[in-house]
Amino acid sequence: MSTADFTFATRLLSSLEKVFADEELQAAPLSRATALQDETFSYQVAYRASKLIKHIEARVESPLGRSVTFRTVGLVPAEMPAYADHDAHLLRSTPGLYPDPLFPVKESEGLTGLPNQWRSIWVTVDLKSGVRPGTYPITVIFEAKDGQELARETFELDVLAAALPEQKLIHTEWFHTDCLATYYGLDVFSERHWEIVEQFAKSAVAHGINMLLTPLFTPPLDTEVGGERPTVQLVDVEKTEAGYKFGFGKLKRWVDMCDRCGVRYFELSHLFTQWGAKHAPKIVADVNGETKRIFGWDTDSTGEEYKTFLAQFLPELVGFIKEHGLEKRVYFHVSDEPRLDHIPWYESASNWLRKFTAEFPTIDALSNYEFYEKGIVPTPIPASNHMQPFLDNEVGNLWTYYCCSQYIDVANRFISMPSARNRVLGLQLYKFKIAGFLHWGYNFWYAQYSRFPIDPYRCTDANNAFPAGDPFVVYPGEDGTPVESLRFEVFREALQDLRALELLESLVGRERTMELLEEGAGAPITFEEYPRDAAWLLACRERINEEIRKHS
Repeated sequence: MSTADFTFATRLLSSLEKVFADEELQAAPLSRATALQDETFSYQVAYRASKLIKHIEARVESPLGRSVTFRTVGLVPAEMPAYADHDAHLLRSTPGLYPDPLFPVKESEGLTGLPNQWRSIWVTVDLKSGVRPGTYPITVIFEAKDGQELARETFELDVLAAALPEQKLIHTEWFHTDCLATYYGLDVFSERHWEIVEQFAKSAVAHGINMLLTPLFTPPLDTEVGGERPTVQLVDVEKTEAGYKFGFGKLKRWVDMCDRCGVRYFELSHLFTQWGAKHAPKIVADVNGETKRIFGWDTDSTGEEYKTFLAQFLPELVGFIKEHGLEKRVYFHVSDEPRLDHIPWYESASNWLRKFTAEFPTIDALSNYEFYEKGIVPTPIPASNHMQPFLDNEVGNLWTYYCCSQYIDVANRFISMPSARNRVLGLQLYKFKIAGFLHWGYNFWYAQYSRFPIDPYRCTDANNAFPAGDPFVVYPGEDGTPVESLRFEVFREALQDLRALELLESLVGRERTMELLEEGAGAPITFEEYPRDAAWLLACRERINEEIRKHS
């Protein structure tokens, strides 16, 4: 093969760029950056061939050795990239192929240069194992199958002596164990299912998720009224003439798995249905030797039958929590996203729950300040576009969340959005002293309301329900391990920005930290107002790092 027959172009890019196959590359190159100890740093190398070239080998040469790995950025379809009334802060609003999954490069296949299409590889530098401070070159070399060098690009990473502090933010992305069983065709809590659950939990923790949704009973989330999701119940229930008996063996196994993975907190699944708290979750029990559903959509949440069940179950659950030293690690839920017209049911459910669990925190996602004002929700989780009343009233220990509805002005991470809009959340979490962040879609691979399973590589919008990318940040790998998305990697960078700001505050104080944070922003940062461009965000992090270098 002669290079006279074709051209092969490359460019170094930041992690905040999205490389589209059908678009000329306009992003400015980035060839140098700084990073802290215990950080995971990422950048990209874009490449384009003028004609079809298969079996391209990409390899890395660097003194950092095995700390440097790379994956190829794959494309997935986005049929519904945005709602009709979206704002202007999108990369595109048209359906098509968008960059998102990060695939391991198969040694037997290598990379493929498709004619005149820009593609990219995602380079990850893991600085968690301890690296001596200094500037390290990272050279990515592209070679044809016959050994001919096509291109090389060298990035310089300046590793500082200071280390990121431990993450303080409590962070949960709802972990759907049933989706794992469905996609891989496994019996729930079979040995293989447990193995895959643990693999996905490890990835979650590695990306800053330190709280895991724990299915005491099948979570009553995104379920069609009258419909059911696969049973993923960790607590065994036996119904007898005298009442109920409970078994916590699987729950103990879950706790042990989470401990191995580094999970710090347990988000106990909701004990009442979503959007109203009017019914009980699906609960199955052994009844005279048969497994039967004993509660569900036909159960009145305010009725004596379910209240009696909870009155027997909750004291035993609290006993399990205390027996295993989990008092500081568990959080309860009542019902997800209640509205004002749901207050009578929600209040009844909340009051009954607190009779047994008042010593533990209760959290719920909602949008109306009245729930907190009435004392119904001790720890509210308002949506990011409904934060102001909570901020104005200086609510302590404040969390926030976003989902499909937060698509005007505020940060989010739909596939169609620029990555800077994803990463800026870290600065906002720091400024407003947010204690926790929740998102509903770590791996939701069903159609809306869980009506049927979908293939996440073909359907990224829950069957035309939500803007593409909202339902999940990981894909299912062939071997039962997660294929992470570039959006998940960028969100981890947002959390690292938060930790870097907290480190800087410990060195120079909050006032100076805020000055550096908002330098060049044009106006004070809010959840709706913030610089939109990636260059400002990258420069902001470099300012933070340089100030840390100066004072540490």
